[in-house]
Amino acid sequence: MASTACIFCKIVKGEIPSFKLFENDKVFAFLDIQPLSRGHALVIPKFHGAKLTDIPDEDLREILPVAKKLAQVSGAENFNILQNNGRIAHQVVDHVHFHMIPKPNETEGLGVGWPTQSTDMDKLKALYEELKAKM
Repeated sequence: MASTACIFCKIVKGEIPSFKLFENDKVFAFLDIQPLSRGHALVIPKFHGAKLTDIPDEDLREILPVAKKLAQVSGAENFNILQNNGRIAHQVVDHVHFHMIPKPNETEGLGVGWPTQSTDMDKLKALYEELKAKM
């Protein structure tokens, strides 16, 4: 299920060239052409879907093993695996993709802000009960 307008679907079909690192029947991996660091690569399911929740489980099973292999072959001692869903969560291309971003030093690679919030334990327990019931 591909989208004719999607840049990543076009890459998978070979209509747009890429530096392909891996391909099988479910997964495609290639170098990012706007890298945050040397070795920055993308791993995508061939199944087209904008958000992680749009992708069938069977099309996700090999994503992390491929991302792991990319990290290993890149030689990165430190790296991030990143996946964004929706514009305000920094998703630019509407096809699920996982970034493997080597972090060789403080300035290259992914920079992350982590604005933690103080916790009200009663509210946290209520949220836990709500979510656990839905799992």
